[in-house]
Amino acid sequence: MSRREVPQPSVERMVPFAGHPVVVGVMPGQPELVVLTALQWARAAGGLELHLAYADPGRFVVDEQPDGSVRHAALDPDGADDAWQRTRSELHDHLGAVLAGADPDGEVAWRLHYLAGRPDRALTHLARALDAALIVVGTRNPGRGHTLHKLLEGSVARHLTHHQHRPVLTVPLSVVDWAEGPDA
Repeated sequence: MSRREVPQPSVERMVPFAGHPVVVGVMPGQPELVVLTALQWARAAGGLELHLAYADPGRFVVDEQPDGSVRHAALDPDGADDAWQRTRSELHDHLGAVLAGADPDGEVAWRLHYLAGRPDRALTHLARALDAALIVVGTRNPGRGHTLHKLLEGSVARHLTHHQHRPVLTVPLSVVDWAEGPDA
C-alpha cells in the first residue's frame, strides 16, 4: 500500500495576509483577549473580515458545505436538540457586544460560525473554505484537569500547526512563572 502524499507548507501555498479573512476559534466563557487580538491583527493586515468559529464538541458533522458551514446533529440522539441554538445566540450576542465596544464604527466585518466536532478539524475546514490568511486561537487556562487533557488530546493550537498550512496565532490566556511552572 502506498503512502498518501500530504501537501506541505510552502511559499506557493501562502495566502496573502492583506484582504483575506481571519478565522478565530472562540468558545463560551473565553476571555475577550482572543477576539480583540484577532481584531487588531485584522486591522493591521488589512483583512477586514473576522470569522469567529465555535466547534461544539457535543455535536457531530453531518456534512460540510463549500462555504465552511456544516450541518450537524447531537451526539446523544435521546437528548434535547435545541440547546445549541441558545449557545449560539448567547455567543453571538456576547461577541457582538465585545466587537462593538472595540470597533464602534464597524470597520471590521464579522460573522459567527457554529460548527461541530473537533475544533482543530472544524477550524481547518472553515479556513480552507474561506481562504483565510490566519487562524487565531487562545491557550487553555491551566487548572484542574488541564494536564490530563493536554496528555490525552493535546492542544488545538498544536493540532492546527501540525495538520494544516496556515499560520496559527496563539494568544496566551494565562502564564506561569518560569521558576514555578510545571515545566520549570
